[in-house]
Amino acid sequence: MSLSAEADGFMRRALELGRHAADSGEGGPFGAVIVRDGAIVGEGWNRVIASSDPTAHGEVMAIRDACAQAGLFSLEGCDIYTSGEPCPMCLGAIYWARLRHVYFGFSIADAERVGFDDRRFYTELALPAAQRKIGQTQILGEEACDVLDAYLNQPDHPAY
Repeated sequence: MSLSAEADGFMRRALELGRHAADSGEGGPFGAVIVRDGAIVGEGWNRVIASSDPTAHGEVMAIRDACAQAGLFSLEGCDIYTSGEPCPMCLGAIYWARLRHVYFGFSIADAERVGFDDRRFYTELALPAAQRKIGQTQILGEEACDVLDAYLNQPDHPAY
């Protein structure tokens, strides 16, 4: 499916960045661009291997780049074009960045065919916390809330 020549161009750039990541050995074949008002304002590609950072996915790197260039932590009004359907971590970052729309190339099922099993993370996160493989335990909740309340009481704390 093609939306427009402009959208195709943005997706082709994301695919080019994904190919660079894979060909250079920096990471998997994942690239992404952030677009605002018809212009690319951030780019990224998977650098998990090169940076020894499991969070250095293409979408996250593109969000970091766009935010750094804009000097903002919100990308409201922007869209992301990504070579592959986002994993749960990237989707979370997309929501935190307040991106407007996700355009993706290959699906999670396509990626699974070559060894990227993002579906298992979606399946795991759909379970109640007590049934997940990685346990979660709250400790020092009251003290932690004191830190939260102190932040809330700062007169100029930023609104997320």
